[in-house]
Amino acid sequence: MPDDSLQPDPDEDLVARARSGDTRAFDALILKYGEKLYGLVYNMTSHKEDTHDLLQDIFAKAYHSLPRFRGQSSFYTWIYQIAVNITLNFLKKRKRRSGMSLNELDSSVQQDPALIDSSHMANPEKQSKLHELQKRLNEAMLSLSEAHRTVVTMFDIQGIPHAEIARILNTSEGTVRSRLHYAHLHLQSKLQDYWE
Repeated sequence: MPDDSLQPDPDEDLVARARSGDTRAFDALILKYGEKLYGLVYNMTSHKEDTHDLLQDIFAKAYHSLPRFRGQSSFYTWIYQIAVNITLNFLKKRKRRSGMSLNELDSSVQQDPALIDSSHMANPEKQSKLHELQKRLNEAMLSLSEAHRTVVTMFDIQGIPHAEIARILNTSEGTVRSRLHYAHLHLQSKLQDYWE
């Protein structure tokens, strides 16, 4: 992602129209970023229904907060900040409420074409190994703190650069790199016996 301060916001026109009450312009912004935000929230929660509920909250908050958006960052950065904050707050409440069991992980992950190689479907042994790997990855991701899971999701899964993650999380690039380093070490240790 280019530096927000050096590039004009590509969404400036849509944001201006949405701020003046054009709901189609806001719908266009949702279409543009909805899939990326879905991926972010889903990878942080590992639960499809929660993700859909949270996306509704994120878009509602963004729509109602749009008059206060001053353009000091890109719309993309701003809506990601909203998404991360709402999702982290949800995860904290969920943790306090009951703690998430690994059995609550969304079983649809096993059917997600983005996460599985369809050539393995014809081979039961490979399919079983893939299912086990996905389960182990989910367990390892859930064992990370919310802060570490957030940076892994944004960097490793969504491909967002360090500088953009730092802007979204309102922290330094050094903090982002440190969290990623720690998270990668933690994930490696959790998955090490699987690779051996």
